Amino acid sequence: MTALIEIEGLTRKFGSFTAVDDVTFSVARGEVVGFLGPNGAGKSTTMRMLAGFMLPSAGTARICGQDIVEKPIAAKRELGFLPEGAPTYPEMSVIDFLSFCARIRGFRGSEMDDRVAIAMSRTQLDGVRLQPIETLSKGFKRRVGLAQALLHSPPVLVLDEPTDGLDPNQKHEVRELIREMAPEKAIIISTHILEEVAAVCTRAIIIARGRVLADATPAELVRDGRSMDDVFRALTLGEAA
Repeated sequence: MTALIEIEGLTRKFGSFTAVDDVTFSVARGEVVGFLGPNGAGKSTTMRMLAGFMLPSAGTARICGQDIVEKPIAAKRELGFLPEGAPTYPEMSVIDFLSFCARIRGFRGSEMDDRVAIAMSRTQLDGVRLQPIETLSKGFKRRVGLAQALLHSPPVLVLDEPTDGLDPNQKHEVRELIREMAPEKAIIISTHILEEVAAVCTRAIIIARGRVLADATPAELVRDGRSMDDVFRALTLGEAA
């Protein structure tokens, strides 16, 4: 399988503190990788570097063969990114914000309208399309962020906590959407919800203290009757796995 995401030796330092330490992995089309770790493990920093929002101190990453440092615009064209907190322009309505994002992506006229309509439909936003984003619940704001990531049908999705703030039914809908998209895309999902990994991921990467501790399928991680929670706790607390 051809890797659409390639991360090699990715490192980020803040002064004397190393937030991400020599992280290397790849993700092929059809894979959904759960990126797991405790708070402060380096998940969001890794994803920001992969998305080109933060320069690495060392190493690099490629999206569909485009280097994020050498060819950042070309790399971002292939990427849909849902960042931590799903930042938006809160005073804009949902449809105005998504139309703005579509124009930035280069869409105009009926194509822009179609892209926005499809993204809203896939994320169940039609009912709040005219509401200012600042009036929405946390779950709806998260869905607005997901919709903007899907607008241009990118081959690579990097989603930081995509179900954060959603109720159980909404979580199920988002997970079904990810399963539906998975065969044609390479997807990374940062999460601290272990059940999410079992529900939608084909691989799990566990990171702590900035370093990758495990990279395996969920089934391989829970061998010998251990739960995902047992494996996660053992690895991230430095116990014998």
